[in-house]
Amino acid sequence: MYAQNAVDGADRSAGTALWEEPAHKPGKDPAGDVARGRASTALSKLLLPVPTGYRLGPDNGELGNDGEQSGRKATAAMKQGAHGLAGKQRRAYEERIDKLRIEGIATRSYTADDNTLSINTQIMRMKDRKAVRNLHTFRTGLFDSLGIFRAEPKIKGHTGNARCYVPRERDKGDIESMNCLAYDGEVSISLSASGTRPFDRKAVSELLKDQLDHIKSPGEYV
Repeated sequence: MYAQNAVDGADRSAGTALWEEPAHKPGKDPAGDVARGRASTALSKLLLPVPTGYRLGPDNGELGNDGEQSGRKATAAMKQGAHGLAGKQRRAYEERIDKLRIEGIATRSYTADDNTLSINTQIMRMKDRKAVRNLHTFRTGLFDSLGIFRAEPKIKGHTGNARCYVPRERDKGDIESMNCLAYDGEVSISLSASGTRPFDRKAVSELLKDQLDHIKSPGEYV
């Protein structure tokens, strides 16, 4: 499960729903609708408001299901994600984190209304855009090097700055998972999803696409 830890603690499951329509329809004013996620800070405004067909999902540790953390605390938390790495890889990972100059981190989870899919999105802001790109390259490189994941599906309109991974071999249980990494400007995005079979990868990739589009044009989603 190391790769999930390297992706900021990627495995945060809980059931949720599949979309019946391909296009999501976020509401008009997330700042005034707590059920759709808070928008009281610059960072929380970058998180995608809870789309139609979803509700706020399970808690993500002390951040809850819709929380934010300072840069100092976020740096320490990210280093915890290196626990599954071997000594040399772990040191390299922690050194990269120190160089990121993290300004803050925010997370929001979504559970589908039919409880078949759960998604956790985490965004992190840094001072250096180059550091964001380098971190994305480093993280995707870790996933690629493990050999137990394959990259799919592609994110429409974001093939150059987003990548999702699924296990090469399916687990024998009823739950499947998918992890995604992306970036935009000074923001790094991590998304983890788990759900019951048949697992809807398209629904997960659509939500990631909406999240990236929201960062670029938040006014269209509020």
